[in-house]
Amino acid sequence: MTTTAARETRQPEVRALTGLRIVAAVWVVVFHFHFTALGGVADVVAATGPLLTAGALGVDMFFVLSGFVIAYTYLDVLGPRLRARTAGRFVWARAARLWPAYVVVLVLFGAWVVARHVVGGGGPVVFQAEQPDVTVGAVVRQLLLVQLWDRPYFDGASWVGPTWSISAEWLAYLLFPVAAVVLYRMRRLPRPLLALGALLLMAPIAASYLVIGSPYFPWSWLVRILCGFGAGILAFLVVRRTRATARGRWVASRIADATAVLVVVGLCLGEFAGEGRGGAVIVLFPVLVGALAIADGGLARLLSTRAFCYGGRASYSLYLVHIPIFEVYWLSMAHVPVLVGPTVTAHVIGGLVLLATFPAAALLHRFVEAPGSRVVRAHMPTFLQEPRHSEKTAQVRPTSSGPSRGRGPLLGAVPLARTVTYGPPKQRPPRHAAGTVGRPALVSSGVARHARRDPRAALS
Repeated sequence: MTTTAARETRQPEVRALTGLRIVAAVWVVVFHFHFTALGGVADVVAATGPLLTAGALGVDMFFVLSGFVIAYTYLDVLGPRLRARTAGRFVWARAARLWPAYVVVLVLFGAWVVARHVVGGGGPVVFQAEQPDVTVGAVVRQLLLVQLWDRPYFDGASWVGPTWSISAEWLAYLLFPVAAVVLYRMRRLPRPLLALGALLLMAPIAASYLVIGSPYFPWSWLVRILCGFGAGILAFLVVRRTRATARGRWVASRIADATAVLVVVGLCLGEFAGEGRGGAVIVLFPVLVGALAIADGGLARLLSTRAFCYGGRASYSLYLVHIPIFEVYWLSMAHVPVLVGPTVTAHVIGGLVLLATFPAAALLHRFVEAPGSRVVRAHMPTFLQEPRHSEKTAQVRPTSSGPSRGRGPLLGAVPLARTVTYGPPKQRPPRHAAGTVGRPALVSSGVARHARRDPRAALS
């Protein structure tokens, strides 16, 4: 039996980090597309070099982002002490986020894989170096998102190739409630020590890039998710203790801009040391994510625009759909001559296939991912919910001491008391109602000034 989902603490969106998600997703998409056997694609690869061929780093960017955002949203809820019901609600919320769009893509593309398996007589079913199993057991493991956990390498783990990282992310989510109890008690450590810890966590994969030019060794996927996710959490612990003054935001903006430049320059210069060596710039990812969380200018302002934020919200869908689209295209190239060769038509079609991933992602996000997540959240099992009368007050950190050019609140402001209510949502007052029913007793001076300037702020 299920009922309406419990309400959890909802932190204001950090728009620059949302925008960064689409950058990471597009990086992965174009990296996968560069394997397309077209002359024009090869020319682009030759011109862009590691800026395109190092796109696998986009996955590690996602890991760092996830660690930061999960800590930002849940650390104050899960950290004080380990409670089974609270942890269960967290796991349910994360399943609601991952599973609906994932299972739709898996089922649809799974039908394609099974058809190729049947028609091909046991030949290749996907464009992967190691072919995945086409068995009932493989389907069950992928539906449960555990297909990677007992494998030292991610090759052949998933029918939809990139979803190995979703299986890895799911493991990090399941470990987080326990880790949060420890990490919560680290929140008062000196900021330099926390920052150093974030950089050191990225060192194993950075060292792998320096030594062998790739992050590929037995169980490297486990190192990537645990270190990237953990570095994101430590970056959050640094940021939450950084006061978001005007000067602080200016400095963070310059750090974010400089870090992005260093990533690009490092990727290019690293090629002189050897193929793939520039991937060591992965060590800068926690710096970039942490700086963008505070910044309000330069790159942060660009990533906070409406287009980038929409792309960031749909980035998960883009990550899911692009390989199935490419797989169909790549197989068609083997049977349709017009799709190959140095012709304008072949290259136009190839470009259209690449662009088609974006409307496909928008449709999946609009009609499956977003509504599916709401439906799953709304049907949380009753045993995970607090009694309806139960209310708990938690000290959480808002993300600003005031408005900032339309970006929404920023991290690093004075703590704000909020009431976190578990149980079915209560009836909200009408939008036209006067007063500030349900508004926290403590607000920062910037928010208060904003409310006086805009009466509508008091009614939201």
